[in-house]
Amino acid sequence: MKKLYKPTIFLSAIAISTGLLSGCTNTDKPNDNTAVVVQKDSLTNYVAQRLPIYERVKLTTNINQLSVNDRKILPLLIQAAEIMDELYWKQAYPQRDSLLATIKDEKTRDFVNINYGPWDRLNNEKPFVAGVGAKPEGASFYPYGITKAEIEKSDLADKFGAYSVIQKDSTGKLSAVPYHVLFASELQKASSLLKQAALITEDAGLKKYLNLRADALVTDNFTASDYAWLDMKTNGLDIIIGPIENYEDKLFNARTSYEAYVLIKDKEWSKRLAKYVKMLPELQKNLPVAAKYKTETPGTDSELNAYDVVYYAGDCNAGSKTIAVNLPNDEKIQQEKGTRRSQLKNAMQAKFDKILVPISKELIDADQQKYIKFDAFFANVMFHEVAHGLGIKKTITGKGFVREALKEQYSWLEEGKADVLGLYMVTGLLKKGELQGDIKDYYTTFMAGILRSVRFGVSEAHGKANMQCFNYFQEKGAFERTAKGTYKVNFEKFATAMNDLSAFIITLQGNGDKVAVEKAQKEKAIVPAALQKDLDRLTRKNIPVDVVFEQGVDVLGVK
Repeated sequence: MKKLYKPTIFLSAIAISTGLLSGCTNTDKPNDNTAVVVQKDSLTNYVAQRLPIYERVKLTTNINQLSVNDRKILPLLIQAAEIMDELYWKQAYPQRDSLLATIKDEKTRDFVNINYGPWDRLNNEKPFVAGVGAKPEGASFYPYGITKAEIEKSDLADKFGAYSVIQKDSTGKLSAVPYHVLFASELQKASSLLKQAALITEDAGLKKYLNLRADALVTDNFTASDYAWLDMKTNGLDIIIGPIENYEDKLFNARTSYEAYVLIKDKEWSKRLAKYVKMLPELQKNLPVAAKYKTETPGTDSELNAYDVVYYAGDCNAGSKTIAVNLPNDEKIQQEKGTRRSQLKNAMQAKFDKILVPISKELIDADQQKYIKFDAFFANVMFHEVAHGLGIKKTITGKGFVREALKEQYSWLEEGKADVLGLYMVTGLLKKGELQGDIKDYYTTFMAGILRSVRFGVSEAHGKANMQCFNYFQEKGAFERTAKGTYKVNFEKFATAMNDLSAFIITLQGNGDKVAVEKAQKEKAIVPAALQKDLDRLTRKNIPVDVVFEQGVDVLGVK
């Protein structure tokens, strides 16, 4: 990873005049005096250096395990996912085609496609195409040039809606346009594909879900399909599809982006994982935080499943690739029904083999490298997702749900909570004999996992969360940086730091104290100079930061 880049707040005259950033916003007004002219040659060199941070991996699985009907359904699901990819482009960078038409360098074109736009997602959104300024915080969800205050003071009923965009007419009047209206044609096609798949499947639960999700795409009413998704138990195929995560909306963390995962369930692994969700209420009671912050009861109808993912589309495919999913995001459904934690096993294995192991050989103390194990990596990631169900969803200060109270500060803190409470779960389950292995495996692999994830940069929620954990643990003496420039875990202090950070984060969430969370981000979600030098070593060693998938029906061998 290159040194941290603080984006220059400007929008070039080229970008504005060509409409490249039409419909987007920055919280600051354009200031041409701050513009930095970047030579095209230097940007080409930058891309040539950055493109190799992605390791190419074929996304495959054994499709022979599927029934004849499931093999007929799979291409339909992938086609629907491809439509989500197109819609995400319209949200993240609507002028993709006109941008690509101006780029002759093939590597730059590849890098634009990986990043879904001309900003480097794993280097703090640094622009890498000439004539493009800082990435708008609101993507294309809000009018260009509008401020947060203007939206907050407006009388729009849907000013913080998850499934609409804000537009401004020639008179300056604001209006909210629902996704199902704005993208009606594309959504109708995707809906039709899901309906076709529903006709073919023999699994009753999958049939119901596909039909309801097809209806949801063209209405933006997702609740019924979310419940149906959680009710599925015997399906071999699955698809997560629609506008789901709100990471792209850095203005308010409100509006959702389109994405899709096409999944094949690993029933053997899923059966092994099923027992852990039932333990959530007991783990909640023992959280290392004051009693008033742990009175909620986690849902236990959740499922913990392992899958091979065979197609990524949209938000989950942009820059860093997701390896585990915890859905639905609706807090009411989470409280009433729970969630499904989906572990993407083949993607996880690829990241472990191609990235985590090489990082460990370079940065983990030689005496502790023996503790780096895939089972520990899998468990840490898995319990991160389970841990989203622990803690607190509604503030104790009358500010409503934590998500509403913290707004754009919510996602990074919630990811930090899941990181540390996932580790707390591992520790507790090992003590109870419900999980096998040596705690040293889990703690050392967790440390290596932080060193892997911080390379994503601190502009992204998971990167901020990882840096908070790194800096907090370092202050508590949970690890030391040796004279050789490697990291050595202090296992006793690691457990203490884990409990202290858990209490700190849950208290911030329970209080709904946005100012305090902003302060924590400024103080802790930063990359220290010593760590940056170590991360630069990884770059010089050509250790990839993430993966990019070769995927689709041809790779899978289905038609």
